[in-house]
Amino acid sequence: MEKKVSIIGGGHVGATTAVLLAAKEMCDVVVVDIIEGVPQGKCLDLYESGPVVGFGCSTVGTNDFKDMKGSDVVVMTAGFARKPGMSREDLLKANAEVVKSCMDHVIKHAPDCMLLMVTNPLDVMSYYAYKLTGFPKNRVFGMAGILDTSRFRTFIGMELGISSVDVQAMVLGGHGDSMVPLASSASVSGVPVPQLIPKDRLDAIVQRTRKAGGEIVGLLKTGSAYYAPAAAIVQMLECLLKGTRRLLPVSCYLEGEYGVKGVFIGVPTVLGKKGVEKIVEVEMAAEEKDLFQKSAGIYKDNLKHLPL
Repeated sequence: MEKKVSIIGGGHVGATTAVLLAAKEMCDVVVVDIIEGVPQGKCLDLYESGPVVGFGCSTVGTNDFKDMKGSDVVVMTAGFARKPGMSREDLLKANAEVVKSCMDHVIKHAPDCMLLMVTNPLDVMSYYAYKLTGFPKNRVFGMAGILDTSRFRTFIGMELGISSVDVQAMVLGGHGDSMVPLASSASVSGVPVPQLIPKDRLDAIVQRTRKAGGEIVGLLKTGSAYYAPAAAIVQMLECLLKGTRRLLPVSCYLEGEYGVKGVFIGVPTVLGKKGVEKIVEVEMAAEEKDLFQKSAGIYKDNLKHLPL
């Protein structure tokens, strides 16, 4: 294959991403993990499914970061999950160490790659990776808005008893409790959602969207979501590798857009072969504007905890 994607982290999110990428036969895949045997075993198992599924791309598992050489995109999924009793600040500091170690390898072995961040807290870790690598801002971005938007669309579809494929919506802001589902502009096949769902029910859907990650954690007991996150990652990778230039909510670096500077936050973005090709400023309801500014302020405040 002409294209190569390296995934740092062979856990559920990284491995599921590799499966979806291979099935779409978009690129050769490398999965890097520090646990000996895990990436090798998962990628060999995946490769052996090729004759049945019908793909011929390479899937390689490794413990050596040098195997990332020549990657078009590096996807950073490695990091700790938040555990009971762990504050967001604790998680930030723990994952900052992981990101720092991995970015050293990215700079050394894949200096020309685009960097897709997934490690939480997503928006803060994206900023940290941007500062550590020194990459241009169009080449560093985070996956969150597509996942949050998919959940929002799913819940609207469930409420109406229709296919969520026909639901169009967008979730902006940070990846956390301060995210901003744009209920005012959501629609179903062109029909505004506020005309279809009473305000109290729509407000409840917005709240469920904000808590959706925690809902999965509560159900699983010993893990977090990975099917929907992996699908969102692959949608972004398709834009990057094929240049489809989709308008998607992506965490990227703002320099005055939406009145925000010096922070990574989820905004509508044209994603293509050059990475973030354009940030699109859309109209929001007054309440949504206020919530977006508050969300950006929260994540900007979190940057002070980074060891920069």
